[in-house]
Amino acid sequence: KTAIPAGVMKVLDPCQLKPDSTETERILTVLDETIVKLEITRLIPRITSSLERFAKMLGPELTSSFLEHQKLSMEMQQLLASPGDEERRRAGEQHLKRSVRHILRLFLANPLLYHGLKYEIRLRESAPDVFIKAFKEFRDLMLKRLLMSPEEEKEKIQFMGDSSLRVEKNMEMISALQAELAAAIQTREEEINRKDKTIENLKTSMENLEKECKTDIRQIQREGEKQQKEDEEASQDRCARLQQDVLRLGAQFSALVLEHRASELVLRKRKCKVEREIESWIQKYDRDMAEKQAKYEELQAVYDEEKAQLSVLMDKHALLLQEHAQIEEERRLLRLKEEEAAQDLANRNRAAACIQAGWKGYLVRSVYKSILKKGKGKRKGK
Repeated sequence: KTAIPAGVMKVLDPCQLKPDSTETERILTVLDETIVKLEITRLIPRITSSLERFAKMLGPELTSSFLEHQKLSMEMQQLLASPGDEERRRAGEQHLKRSVRHILRLFLANPLLYHGLKYEIRLRESAPDVFIKAFKEFRDLMLKRLLMSPEEEKEKIQFMGDSSLRVEKNMEMISALQAELAAAIQTREEEINRKDKTIENLKTSMENLEKECKTDIRQIQREGEKQQKEDEEASQDRCARLQQDVLRLGAQFSALVLEHRASELVLRKRKCKVEREIESWIQKYDRDMAEKQAKYEELQAVYDEEKAQLSVLMDKHALLLQEHAQIEEERRLLRLKEEEAAQDLANRNRAAACIQAGWKGYLVRSVYKSILKKGKGKRKGK
């Protein structure tokens, strides 16, 4: 019993296959548009062959485009029927491709018309349907590959390899049992055919002996009454011997029948034994698959529970992120206010320093002026 990896579980659950990136969505959009174009291209030959029937539904523009496409198709068939002019054939192919692209653009511009024609026209399954189905499977496979990480892909490959090995072992065992059963049946049929041939040969011999006896009796009767007495004794002796031979052959026949029945009983027993072994293997296989299914359901339940817990935690995480962003914004505004206050304080300090420096300069100049005035007065007095 091996646990199913989480990556494999993701691939096995189609509900989880959802695009998780813009690139994936773009790739899927291109693939889906290609599928729609393939389905529209599949309808073009049927619409062209019954153009009068669908003319009202198509409208004048599409009808003229289909008429042009029909004309180009007929010209292309004539070119293909008469080999030689490669340039005209290539030019015709280019015109035919442009016509198909033009029809596709008109249909894509009016999707309701395409869906109406899709349900109106009933086509038998053909090679294009097989290609479209394969392309859809390719689209699903591409979606799985795009959504699968390298680790999940490795887990899936390992899981599929283990499953393939187990299936191959089971198939080899079943093939061996089937081969043994087929060999036993073939041996039994060969034995039955051989014994049937032996019985047929014995019956033929008995019929031949009986015919010979009747011929001899008629011959004796035709010989006449003259030798009746002598021939009667001889015929009686011969009849006794023939009767003994008949009894002996009958005993041999009975012995062969008994031997055939005994061998048939042995073969029947062998067949029943093989059938019981096959039934036991089938029951074992069913039990194993039931256990694996139970394990799968248990893992699925655990996965669903963890997924619900993850969803709750993601909601809480989103709320915490919002609160954190709000707190960061408040802190940023507070820092801005503090920086503005510091800048304002620095500007005031510089202004106060400038005022103080100016005032000190003024005081110094006043002192020097008074000193100079006193010096001049003394000089005049002298």
